[in-house]
Amino acid sequence: MTEDRTLNTSIRTLGPCKLESHLPYRTWADDKCLPIFVDEELSEDAQEPFCVSFEAAGPRKKLYFDSSRAKCAIVTCGGLCPGINDVIRAIVMEAYHAYNVPAVLGIPYGLEGFIPKYRHALLELNPEMVADIHRFGGTILGSSRGPQPPDEIVDTLERCNINALFVIGGDGTMKAALSISQEVQKRGLKISVIGIPKTIDNDINFITQSFGFETAVFKATEAIECAHTEACGTPNGIGLVKLMGRESGFIAARAALALKEVNFVLIPEAPFTLEGEGGLLPALAQRLKARGHAVIVAAEGAGQHLLKHNAGTDASGNPVLGDIADLLRKEVTAYLDARHVEHSIKYIDPSYIIRSVPANANDKVYCGFLGQYAVHAAMAGRTDMVVAKLQDRYVHLPLQLVTRKRRKLNIYSDLWRAVLESTGQGMLTGMLPPE
Repeated sequence: MTEDRTLNTSIRTLGPCKLESHLPYRTWADDKCLPIFVDEELSEDAQEPFCVSFEAAGPRKKLYFDSSRAKCAIVTCGGLCPGINDVIRAIVMEAYHAYNVPAVLGIPYGLEGFIPKYRHALLELNPEMVADIHRFGGTILGSSRGPQPPDEIVDTLERCNINALFVIGGDGTMKAALSISQEVQKRGLKISVIGIPKTIDNDINFITQSFGFETAVFKATEAIECAHTEACGTPNGIGLVKLMGRESGFIAARAALALKEVNFVLIPEAPFTLEGEGGLLPALAQRLKARGHAVIVAAEGAGQHLLKHNAGTDASGNPVLGDIADLLRKEVTAYLDARHVEHSIKYIDPSYIIRSVPANANDKVYCGFLGQYAVHAAMAGRTDMVVAKLQDRYVHLPLQLVTRKRRKLNIYSDLWRAVLESTGQGMLTGMLPPE
Protein backbone atom coordinates (compact mmCIF):
# COMPACT_ATOMS: atom_id res chain seq x y z
CA MET A 1 0.00 0.00 0.00
CA THR A 2 1.30 3.42 -0.97
CA GLU A 3 0.28 6.93 -0.05
CA ASP A 4 -1.21 9.07 -2.82
CA ARG A 5 0.32 12.56 -2.75
CA THR A 6 -1.62 14.01 -5.70
CA LEU A 7 -5.12 13.82 -4.20
CA ASN A 8 -5.98 17.15 -2.58
CA THR A 9 -8.12 16.52 0.51
CA SER A 10 -7.62 19.88 2.22
CA ILE A 11 -10.72 21.73 3.42
CA ARG A 12 -11.10 25.46 2.88
CA THR A 13 -11.97 27.64 5.87
CA LEU A 14 -13.49 31.10 6.07
CA GLY A 15 -10.80 32.28 8.45
CA PRO A 16 -9.21 31.61 11.83
CA CYS A 17 -11.49 30.31 14.58
CA LYS A 18 -11.25 32.67 17.56
CA LEU A 19 -14.38 31.97 19.62
CA GLU A 20 -14.50 29.39 22.39
CA SER A 21 -17.05 26.63 21.95
CA HIS A 22 -19.35 26.07 24.90
CA LEU A 23 -19.98 22.43 24.01
CA PRO A 24 -19.11 20.23 27.01
CA TYR A 25 -17.19 17.54 25.14
CA ARG A 26 -13.98 15.91 26.28
CA THR A 27 -13.00 14.79 22.81
CA TRP A 28 -12.62 17.18 19.91
CA ALA A 29 -11.94 16.77 16.22
CA ASP A 30 -9.33 19.56 16.12
CA ASP A 31 -6.30 18.78 13.98
CA LYS A 32 -7.36 15.15 13.56
CA CYS A 33 -6.61 13.59 10.19
CA LEU A 34 -7.97 10.13 9.58
CA PRO A 35 -6.11 7.78 7.24
CA ILE A 36 -8.50 6.12 4.80
CA PHE A 37 -7.57 3.03 2.80
CA VAL A 38 -8.56 3.65 -0.83
CA ASP A 39 -9.25 0.60 -2.95
CA GLU A 40 -11.40 -0.33 -5.95
CA GLU A 41 -14.62 -0.06 -3.93
CA LEU A 42 -13.97 3.54 -2.94
CA SER A 43 -12.57 4.72 -6.26
CA GLU A 44 -12.30 2.90 -9.57
CA ASP A 45 -9.17 4.99 -10.23
CA ALA A 46 -7.38 3.01 -7.51
CA GLN A 47 -5.32 0.74 -9.73
CA GLU A 48 -3.49 -0.26 -6.58
CA PRO A 49 -4.45 0.48 -2.95
CA PHE A 50 -3.22 3.68 -1.40
CA CYS A 51 -3.81 5.67 1.77
CA VAL A 52 -5.17 9.21 2.01
CA SER A 53 -5.69 11.39 5.08
CA PHE A 54 -8.99 13.25 5.48
CA GLU A 55 -9.98 15.89 8.01
CA ALA A 56 -12.06 14.33 10.77
CA ALA A 57 -15.65 15.47 11.20
CA GLY A 58 -16.86 16.60 14.62
CA PRO A 59 -17.02 19.55 17.02
CA ARG A 60 -14.10 21.98 17.35
CA LYS A 61 -12.85 23.77 20.46
CA LYS A 62 -12.78 27.05 18.57
CA LEU A 63 -15.58 28.40 16.40
CA TYR A 64 -15.56 30.83 13.50
CA PHE A 65 -19.15 32.05 13.87
CA ASP A 66 -20.75 33.46 16.97
CA SER A 67 -23.44 30.80 16.87
CA SER A 68 -25.84 32.82 19.04
CA ARG A 69 -25.98 35.37 16.21
CA ALA A 70 -25.65 33.04 13.24
CA LYS A 71 -28.33 32.34 10.65
CA CYS A 72 -28.53 29.10 8.68
CA ALA A 73 -30.43 27.89 5.62
CA ILE A 74 -31.27 24.40 4.33
CA VAL A 75 -32.15 23.44 0.75
CA THR A 76 -33.04 20.01 -0.69
CA CYS A 77 -32.61 19.37 -4.40
CA GLY A 78 -33.17 16.64 -6.98
CA GLY A 79 -35.23 13.49 -6.62
CA LEU A 80 -36.66 12.20 -3.37
CA CYS A 81 -34.71 9.77 -1.24
CA PRO A 82 -35.39 8.07 2.11
CA GLY A 83 -33.94 10.09 4.98
CA ILE A 84 -34.08 13.69 3.73
CA ASN A 85 -36.43 14.75 6.52
CA ASP A 86 -34.15 13.03 9.04
CA VAL A 87 -31.20 15.15 7.86
CA ILE A 88 -33.28 18.34 7.98
CA ARG A 89 -34.40 17.51 11.50
CA ALA A 90 -30.87 16.72 12.66
CA ILE A 91 -29.53 20.04 11.33
CA VAL A 92 -32.28 22.09 12.95
CA MET A 93 -32.05 20.29 16.29
CA GLU A 94 -28.26 20.54 16.40
CA ALA A 95 -28.24 24.20 15.41
CA TYR A 96 -30.84 25.19 18.02
CA HIS A 97 -29.98 22.95 20.94
CA ALA A 98 -26.20 22.56 20.65
CA TYR A 99 -25.27 25.98 19.26
CA ASN A 100 -28.21 28.22 20.19
CA VAL A 101 -28.57 29.37 16.60
CA PRO A 102 -31.53 31.80 16.59
CA ALA A 103 -32.77 31.21 13.03
CA VAL A 104 -32.78 28.39 10.47
CA LEU A 105 -34.49 29.05 7.14
CA GLY A 106 -35.90 26.35 4.89
CA ILE A 107 -35.57 27.09 1.17
CA PRO A 108 -38.67 25.72 -0.60
CA TYR A 109 -38.58 23.65 -3.78
CA GLY A 110 -34.86 23.33 -4.25
CA LEU A 111 -32.76 26.00 -5.89
CA GLU A 112 -35.92 27.62 -7.27
CA GLY A 113 -36.59 28.85 -3.74
CA PHE A 114 -33.67 31.27 -4.00
CA ILE A 115 -34.92 32.90 -7.20
CA PRO A 116 -37.38 35.79 -6.67
CA LYS A 117 -39.35 35.20 -9.89
CA TYR A 118 -40.70 31.87 -8.56
CA ARG A 119 -42.17 33.67 -5.53
CA HIS A 120 -41.66 30.75 -3.13
CA ALA A 121 -42.01 31.85 0.50
CA LEU A 122 -39.10 30.96 2.78
CA LEU A 123 -39.87 28.84 5.84
CA GLU A 124 -38.78 29.43 9.42
CA LEU A 125 -37.65 26.08 10.78
CA ASN A 126 -37.61 25.39 14.52
CA PRO A 127 -37.56 22.31 16.76
CA GLU A 128 -41.33 22.25 17.12
CA MET A 129 -41.87 22.28 13.37
CA VAL A 130 -39.42 19.45 12.64
CA ALA A 131 -40.06 17.31 15.72
CA ASP A 132 -41.96 14.56 13.89
CA ILE A 133 -40.88 14.92 10.28
CA HIS A 134 -38.51 11.93 10.47
CA ARG A 135 -41.56 9.69 10.56
CA PHE A 136 -42.38 10.56 6.97
CA GLY A 137 -40.73 10.14 3.59
CA GLY A 138 -39.98 12.91 1.13
CA THR A 139 -38.90 16.39 2.18
CA ILE A 140 -40.97 19.00 4.01
CA LEU A 141 -39.14 21.67 2.01
CA GLY A 142 -40.06 20.29 -1.38
CA SER A 143 -37.53 19.87 -4.17
CA SER A 144 -36.88 20.67 -7.82
CA ARG A 145 -34.46 19.76 -10.56
CA GLY A 146 -32.33 21.89 -12.79
CA PRO A 147 -29.72 24.62 -12.35
CA GLN A 148 -30.33 28.19 -11.24
CA PRO A 149 -28.01 31.20 -11.62
CA PRO A 150 -25.41 31.16 -8.80
CA ASP A 151 -25.31 34.97 -8.68
CA GLU A 152 -29.06 35.16 -7.98
CA ILE A 153 -28.75 32.45 -5.33
CA VAL A 154 -25.97 34.36 -3.57
CA ASP A 155 -27.98 37.57 -3.86
CA THR A 156 -30.69 35.88 -1.79
CA LEU A 157 -28.16 34.59 0.71
CA GLU A 158 -26.90 38.14 1.15
CA ARG A 159 -30.37 39.63 1.48
CA CYS A 160 -31.29 37.07 4.14
CA ASN A 161 -27.97 37.49 6.02
CA ILE A 162 -27.26 33.76 5.81
CA ASN A 163 -24.02 32.60 7.45
CA ALA A 164 -24.23 28.88 6.64
CA LEU A 165 -25.99 27.07 3.80
CA PHE A 166 -26.65 23.33 3.99
CA VAL A 167 -27.20 21.78 0.57
CA ILE A 168 -28.78 18.31 0.46
CA GLY A 169 -28.60 16.64 -2.94
CA GLY A 170 -26.83 14.39 -5.40
CA ASP A 171 -24.04 14.76 -7.92
CA GLY A 172 -25.59 17.66 -9.82
CA THR A 173 -26.55 19.41 -6.59
CA MET A 174 -23.01 19.15 -5.26
CA LYS A 175 -21.79 20.80 -8.47
CA ALA A 176 -24.31 23.58 -7.87
CA ALA A 177 -23.07 23.92 -4.28
CA LEU A 178 -19.53 24.32 -5.60
CA SER A 179 -20.70 27.04 -8.02
CA ILE A 180 -22.50 28.82 -5.17
CA SER A 181 -19.41 28.64 -2.98
CA GLN A 182 -17.22 29.98 -5.78
CA GLU A 183 -19.61 32.94 -6.23
CA VAL A 184 -19.53 33.54 -2.47
CA GLN A 185 -15.74 33.53 -2.52
CA LYS A 186 -15.63 35.84 -5.54
CA ARG A 187 -17.69 38.41 -3.63
CA GLY A 188 -15.53 38.08 -0.54
CA LEU A 189 -18.47 36.96 1.60
CA LYS A 190 -18.17 34.85 4.76
CA ILE A 191 -20.79 32.17 4.07
CA SER A 192 -20.13 28.53 4.80
CA VAL A 193 -21.43 26.09 2.14
CA ILE A 194 -21.76 22.52 3.41
CA GLY A 195 -23.03 19.63 1.28
CA ILE A 196 -24.84 16.55 2.57
CA PRO A 197 -24.63 14.01 -0.26
CA LYS A 198 -27.96 12.45 -1.21
CA THR A 199 -28.37 10.02 -4.06
CA ILE A 200 -30.45 6.89 -4.07
CA ASP A 201 -28.24 5.51 -6.87
CA ASN A 202 -25.21 5.68 -4.54
CA ASP A 203 -23.18 7.27 -7.34
CA ILE A 204 -21.38 10.20 -5.68
CA ASN A 205 -17.63 9.99 -6.17
CA PHE A 206 -15.57 8.77 -3.22
CA ILE A 207 -18.61 8.05 -1.03
CA THR A 208 -19.22 4.35 -0.54
CA GLN A 209 -22.75 4.71 0.81
CA SER A 210 -25.07 7.68 0.66
CA PHE A 211 -27.95 8.00 3.08
CA GLY A 212 -31.17 6.27 2.02
CA PHE A 213 -29.33 3.64 -0.01
CA GLU A 214 -29.80 0.89 2.57
CA THR A 215 -33.53 1.63 2.77
CA ALA A 216 -33.74 1.59 -1.03
CA VAL A 217 -32.08 -1.83 -1.22
CA PHE A 218 -34.45 -3.20 1.41
CA LYS A 219 -37.55 -1.96 -0.44
CA ALA A 220 -36.13 -3.27 -3.73
CA THR A 221 -35.86 -6.76 -2.26
CA GLU A 222 -39.57 -6.65 -1.49
CA ALA A 223 -40.30 -6.01 -5.17
CA ILE A 224 -37.95 -8.80 -6.20
CA GLU A 225 -39.64 -11.21 -3.81
CA CYS A 226 -43.01 -10.36 -5.34
CA ALA A 227 -41.59 -10.88 -8.84
CA HIS A 228 -40.25 -14.28 -7.81
CA THR A 229 -43.61 -15.31 -6.35
CA GLU A 230 -45.38 -14.26 -9.56
CA ALA A 231 -42.84 -16.08 -11.72
CA CYS A 232 -43.25 -19.31 -9.76
CA GLY A 233 -47.03 -19.11 -10.06
CA THR A 234 -47.25 -19.75 -13.80
CA PRO A 235 -45.54 -22.04 -16.34
CA ASN A 236 -42.33 -20.43 -17.55
CA GLY A 237 -43.06 -17.36 -15.51
CA ILE A 238 -40.63 -14.45 -15.80
CA GLY A 239 -40.44 -11.79 -13.10
CA LEU A 240 -38.93 -8.55 -14.43
CA VAL A 241 -38.03 -5.80 -11.97
CA LYS A 242 -36.69 -2.40 -13.04
CA LEU A 243 -34.78 -0.57 -10.32
CA MET A 244 -33.18 2.86 -10.15
CA GLY A 245 -29.64 3.29 -11.41
CA ARG A 246 -29.07 5.67 -14.31
CA GLU A 247 -25.31 5.14 -14.58
CA SER A 248 -24.57 2.94 -11.58
CA GLY A 249 -26.01 -0.45 -10.74
CA PHE A 250 -25.46 -0.52 -6.98
CA ILE A 251 -29.11 -0.94 -5.96
CA ALA A 252 -29.65 -3.78 -8.44
CA ALA A 253 -26.46 -5.54 -7.37
CA ARG A 254 -27.01 -5.23 -3.61
CA ALA A 255 -30.68 -6.18 -3.82
CA ALA A 256 -29.84 -9.26 -5.87
CA LEU A 257 -27.29 -10.34 -3.27
CA ALA A 258 -29.74 -9.71 -0.44
CA LEU A 259 -32.45 -11.85 -2.02
CA LYS A 260 -30.96 -14.93 -3.67
CA GLU A 261 -33.82 -15.39 -6.11
CA VAL A 262 -32.42 -13.35 -8.98
CA ASN A 263 -31.13 -15.10 -12.09
CA PHE A 264 -30.02 -12.15 -14.21
CA VAL A 265 -28.83 -8.70 -13.08
CA LEU A 266 -28.41 -6.07 -15.78
CA ILE A 267 -26.50 -2.89 -14.93
CA PRO A 268 -25.19 0.10 -16.92
CA GLU A 269 -21.55 -0.77 -16.27
CA ALA A 270 -21.77 -4.23 -17.87
CA PRO A 271 -22.98 -4.20 -21.50
CA PHE A 272 -24.71 -7.35 -22.72
CA THR A 273 -26.05 -8.83 -25.94
CA LEU A 274 -29.53 -10.22 -26.51
CA GLU A 275 -29.05 -13.04 -29.03
CA GLY A 276 -26.29 -15.32 -30.14
CA GLU A 277 -23.70 -17.09 -28.05
CA GLY A 278 -23.54 -15.51 -24.60
CA GLY A 279 -26.76 -13.56 -25.20
CA LEU A 280 -29.43 -12.90 -22.59
CA LEU A 281 -32.29 -14.48 -24.53
CA PRO A 282 -30.71 -17.91 -25.09
CA ALA A 283 -29.60 -17.94 -21.45
CA LEU A 284 -33.14 -17.09 -20.33
CA ALA A 285 -34.63 -19.82 -22.50
CA GLN A 286 -32.17 -22.31 -21.03
CA ARG A 287 -33.09 -21.21 -17.50
CA LEU A 288 -36.81 -21.64 -18.22
CA LYS A 289 -36.23 -25.09 -19.67
CA ALA A 290 -34.24 -26.16 -16.61
CA ARG A 291 -36.28 -24.55 -13.81
CA GLY A 292 -39.54 -23.31 -15.26
CA HIS A 293 -39.24 -19.74 -14.01
CA ALA A 294 -36.75 -16.83 -13.93
CA VAL A 295 -36.24 -13.43 -12.31
CA ILE A 296 -34.52 -10.55 -14.11
CA VAL A 297 -33.45 -7.36 -12.32
CA ALA A 298 -32.51 -4.44 -14.55
CA ALA A 299 -31.16 -1.07 -13.50
CA GLU A 300 -32.88 1.71 -15.46
CA GLY A 301 -29.65 2.66 -17.23
CA ALA A 302 -28.79 -0.89 -18.33
CA GLY A 303 -28.72 -1.85 -22.00
CA GLN A 304 -28.83 1.69 -23.36
CA HIS A 305 -26.53 0.56 -26.18
CA LEU A 306 -29.40 -1.62 -27.42
CA LEU A 307 -31.89 1.25 -27.56
CA LYS A 308 -32.33 4.10 -30.00
CA HIS A 309 -30.20 7.07 -29.00
CA ASN A 310 -32.07 10.02 -27.57
CA ALA A 311 -30.14 13.28 -27.61
CA GLY A 312 -32.47 14.96 -25.12
CA THR A 313 -31.74 15.71 -21.48
CA ASP A 314 -33.91 16.10 -18.40
CA ALA A 315 -34.15 19.16 -16.16
CA SER A 316 -30.99 18.10 -14.33
CA GLY A 317 -29.01 17.76 -17.55
CA ASN A 318 -29.00 13.95 -17.49
CA PRO A 319 -29.48 12.13 -20.81
CA VAL A 320 -33.02 10.88 -21.30
CA LEU A 321 -32.88 7.12 -20.97
CA GLY A 322 -34.59 4.60 -23.18
CA ASP A 323 -36.92 2.11 -21.49
CA ILE A 324 -34.91 -1.06 -20.96
CA ALA A 325 -37.90 -2.86 -19.44
CA ASP A 326 -40.05 -2.21 -22.51
CA LEU A 327 -37.27 -3.49 -24.77
CA LEU A 328 -36.82 -6.64 -22.69
CA ARG A 329 -40.54 -7.42 -22.65
CA LYS A 330 -40.76 -7.10 -26.43
CA GLU A 331 -37.58 -9.01 -27.17
CA VAL A 332 -38.25 -11.82 -24.69
CA THR A 333 -41.78 -12.26 -25.99
CA ALA A 334 -40.68 -12.32 -29.63
CA TYR A 335 -37.82 -14.74 -28.93
CA LEU A 336 -39.88 -17.23 -26.92
CA ASP A 337 -42.94 -16.99 -29.18
CA ALA A 338 -40.76 -17.78 -32.19
CA ARG A 339 -39.72 -20.98 -30.40
CA HIS A 340 -43.28 -21.78 -29.28
CA VAL A 341 -42.35 -21.46 -25.61
CA GLU A 342 -45.39 -20.67 -23.49
CA HIS A 343 -44.49 -17.98 -20.97
CA SER A 344 -45.79 -15.09 -18.89
CA ILE A 345 -43.92 -11.89 -18.01
CA LYS A 346 -44.79 -10.09 -14.76
CA TYR A 347 -43.28 -6.60 -14.72
CA ILE A 348 -42.74 -4.54 -11.55
CA ASP A 349 -41.35 -1.00 -11.36
CA PRO A 350 -41.16 0.09 -7.68
CA SER A 351 -39.07 3.21 -8.32
CA TYR A 352 -41.32 5.88 -6.80
CA ILE A 353 -42.37 3.62 -3.94
CA ILE A 354 -38.70 3.17 -3.03
CA ARG A 355 -37.89 6.89 -3.32
CA SER A 356 -40.71 8.13 -1.14
CA VAL A 357 -40.66 5.80 1.88
CA PRO A 358 -39.28 6.82 5.30
CA ALA A 359 -35.73 5.76 6.12
CA ASN A 360 -35.13 2.55 8.04
CA ALA A 361 -33.46 2.51 11.45
CA ASN A 362 -29.86 2.30 10.20
CA ASP A 363 -30.37 5.09 7.69
CA LYS A 364 -32.01 7.25 10.37
CA VAL A 365 -28.91 6.89 12.53
CA TYR A 366 -26.70 7.73 9.56
CA CYS A 367 -28.78 10.81 8.68
CA GLY A 368 -28.59 12.03 12.27
CA PHE A 369 -24.80 11.89 12.26
CA LEU A 370 -24.56 13.65 8.90
CA GLY A 371 -26.80 16.51 10.06
CA GLN A 372 -24.93 16.98 13.33
CA TYR A 373 -21.49 16.86 11.72
CA ALA A 374 -22.61 19.32 9.05
CA VAL A 375 -23.51 21.87 11.72
CA HIS A 376 -20.21 21.31 13.55
CA ALA A 377 -18.34 21.97 10.30
CA ALA A 378 -20.29 25.13 9.48
CA MET A 379 -19.89 26.70 12.91
CA ALA A 380 -16.14 26.10 12.67
CA GLY A 381 -16.02 27.99 9.38
CA ARG A 382 -15.49 25.05 7.06
CA THR A 383 -16.77 25.48 3.51
CA ASP A 384 -16.57 23.96 0.00
CA MET A 385 -17.05 20.51 1.54
CA VAL A 386 -19.39 17.61 2.18
CA VAL A 387 -19.77 15.42 5.24
CA ALA A 388 -19.44 11.71 4.56
CA LYS A 389 -18.74 8.38 6.19
CA LEU A 390 -15.79 6.45 4.84
CA GLN A 391 -15.01 3.07 6.37
CA ASP A 392 -17.07 3.86 9.50
CA ARG A 393 -15.32 7.20 10.00
CA TYR A 394 -16.98 10.56 9.48
CA VAL A 395 -14.80 12.93 7.51
CA HIS A 396 -14.83 16.16 5.51
CA LEU A 397 -14.45 15.80 1.74
CA PRO A 398 -13.78 18.77 -0.57
CA LEU A 399 -16.52 19.46 -3.09
CA GLN A 400 -13.92 19.39 -5.86
CA LEU A 401 -13.27 15.73 -5.09
CA VAL A 402 -16.85 14.47 -4.97
CA THR A 403 -17.86 16.35 -8.14
CA ARG A 404 -15.04 15.08 -10.36
CA LYS A 405 -17.21 12.30 -11.79
CA ARG A 406 -19.96 9.89 -10.89
CA ARG A 407 -19.13 6.75 -8.98
CA LYS A 408 -19.82 3.51 -10.81
CA LEU A 409 -19.85 -0.14 -9.88
CA ASN A 410 -16.46 -1.63 -10.66
CA ILE A 411 -17.10 -4.83 -12.65
CA TYR A 412 -13.69 -6.11 -11.54
CA SER A 413 -14.68 -5.80 -7.88
CA ASP A 414 -15.60 -8.46 -5.34
CA LEU A 415 -19.14 -7.06 -5.32
CA TRP A 416 -19.78 -7.79 -9.00
CA ARG A 417 -18.04 -11.15 -8.79
CA ALA A 418 -20.38 -12.06 -5.93
CA VAL A 419 -23.38 -11.07 -8.07
CA LEU A 420 -22.19 -13.25 -10.94
CA GLU A 421 -21.70 -16.18 -8.60
CA SER A 422 -25.07 -15.68 -6.92
CA THR A 423 -27.04 -15.46 -10.18
CA GLY A 424 -24.98 -17.85 -12.28
CA GLN A 425 -25.22 -15.42 -15.20
CA GLY A 426 -21.51 -15.36 -15.97
CA MET A 427 -22.31 -16.90 -19.34
CA LEU A 428 -23.65 -13.57 -20.61
CA THR A 429 -21.36 -11.74 -22.98
CA GLY A 430 -19.99 -8.61 -21.30
CA MET A 431 -21.02 -9.64 -17.81
CA LEU A 432 -17.68 -11.20 -16.99
CA PRO A 433 -14.65 -8.89 -17.32
CA PRO A 434 -12.17 -9.99 -20.02
CA GLU A 435 -9.07 -11.83 -18.92
